[in-house]
Amino acid sequence: MGPGSKNVKQLVLWLLAFFFLLFLFQYLKTMSTEMEIPYSKFKQMLGEGKVSEVMVRPDLIRGTHKDDQGQTRSFRTIPLPDPNLVQDFGRYKVSSYSGERDNSWKMAILGNLLWVIVFFGLWWVFFLRPAQMGGKHAMSFGRSRAKLQNNKKVRVTFEDVAGCDEAKEELQEIIEFLKDPPKFQKLGGKIPRGVLLYGLPGTGKTLLAKAVAGEAGVPFFSSSGSEFVEMFVGVGAARVRDLFEQARKAAPAVVFVDELDAVGRHRFAGIGGGHDEREQTLNQILVELDGFDTKEGVILISATNRPDVLDPALLRPGRFDRHVNIPTPDLRGREAILKVHAQEIKLGPAVDMAVIARRTPGFVGADLANLVNEGALLAARRNKPHVEMVELEEAIDRVIAGPQRKSRMISDKEKKVIAYHESGHTLVAKLLPNTDPVHKVSIIPRGPALGYTLQLPLEDKYLTSRGEILNRLCVLLGGRCAEELVFREITTGAQDDLSKATDVAQKMVTEFGMSEKIGPLTFKKPEEMVFLGRDIARQPVYSESTAKTIDEEVKRIVVECHTKAKELLSKHRDILDKLAEKLVEKEILEAEEVNLILGSAAA
Repeated sequence: MGPGSKNVKQLVLWLLAFFFLLFLFQYLKTMSTEMEIPYSKFKQMLGEGKVSEVMVRPDLIRGTHKDDQGQTRSFRTIPLPDPNLVQDFGRYKVSSYSGERDNSWKMAILGNLLWVIVFFGLWWVFFLRPAQMGGKHAMSFGRSRAKLQNNKKVRVTFEDVAGCDEAKEELQEIIEFLKDPPKFQKLGGKIPRGVLLYGLPGTGKTLLAKAVAGEAGVPFFSSSGSEFVEMFVGVGAARVRDLFEQARKAAPAVVFVDELDAVGRHRFAGIGGGHDEREQTLNQILVELDGFDTKEGVILISATNRPDVLDPALLRPGRFDRHVNIPTPDLRGREAILKVHAQEIKLGPAVDMAVIARRTPGFVGADLANLVNEGALLAARRNKPHVEMVELEEAIDRVIAGPQRKSRMISDKEKKVIAYHESGHTLVAKLLPNTDPVHKVSIIPRGPALGYTLQLPLEDKYLTSRGEILNRLCVLLGGRCAEELVFREITTGAQDDLSKATDVAQKMVTEFGMSEKIGPLTFKKPEEMVFLGRDIARQPVYSESTAKTIDEEVKRIVVECHTKAKELLSKHRDILDKLAEKLVEKEILEAEEVNLILGSAAA
């Protein structure tokens, strides 16, 4: 049915509704103009010769009469048995009288039919019509909300995914199976029924799943774990059944469920029992995975940030056979991701993505995409024809520390305190070995911070020694030590530094086994079930005396690093003063300027 026929249908419906309302209005108007009188009053007016016209019906008499002022009025009355009524019409000279068919049954039917029409009209508007419009309303609870992606419009392939070459190799086998299933089946091999993608947020799990469907050229059903859970029990399980039924009809196909931990958590793990609706949904997913025929060509891909909270029945072979870790990209991976996101950005000739990649350790794909976008927005705001390195450098600072807050008014005294605080971090970082090089120092407020010292490693590191961690603690405490040394007073500016230092020292003692007094033991509390209520009845993993020893060791490590940092700053007080003075003057110091001030002390 085309748009024209739909418009004609709507026009006809509106016209019918208009004529019906017009008829109803005229009928009610006619009823309201007729005066209801008793039969005795009618006989009295008839005898007085005031009645001029009469219409007789078995159940009703209506007509006109003249009142005392001589005006014609309409009346109606309910008749009584009166065999001489017609003779009275002739005797009292009624000008016109006649009979009328009994149509009361039509009005009764019409009145009842009106309410039936109103009822079904409301039913169609609020229930049937939404059910026909795509399944997001009352009559479509059990239908899946999964969206079928159209690969013809926006096709994602492995060329659009960078920084996870190992994961792409793992999924290449899935693509080959979807393209040519008999190749694997003829040797008796079975393709994995489910693939679980796990990793930190923003690493590209969803994009990778879309690329699998794009490479294979098969239908891609995308859904979220939270879409299965509703307030009505049984809806989630019905939606799971509907989703897999759609996928079987479109096989070979890929079913992608994002945020699987929304429905895939451990069953019967909460306080007072489990979540019945979520567990029914999980049970249905387990049944559908077990019921898969590998010849159907339907593969389930799921993504989660928390694989540790998933139910073991999901992770066993035969369900999610293959677990693919999507790691944080390394240096080469970051450079490749930046080049992918920069394809639609007008870059200046001097932009070097290798330099940007080296200055963004720990960034995931989403962070890098945001960085490139922020750089483009900054260049557009400055009316530049291209995005230069200056904008990308500024974007790194915005992503790490937030936007500049130049409007914040800071007194000269506080500005001097902040300058010495950041100079303390910088000087300790330059004097101690095995610390990340200082890239930039600033006392311009960014986000919640009043200033910041940016350290960037020269290369990606996967192991950290005890000495490097202790030096990192000294750098964290260097700002507070500088305040104590110069002003003989401490401020609240070191709150975040102290929090980070305490956290690092606790991990050294309880997780890394780097305390001689505690020994090579770990006392990390299991965090997998904290939100499920199981830890409430769990006994502590160590005694009170051990807890006291841990607290003493954490304090000892922090105090020793504090003392070491203070000694270094006292020994090089003249360099600290020069750094602080330069910071107050310029507000931002790059690595070259810092090295120039430090001179021989930086060696």
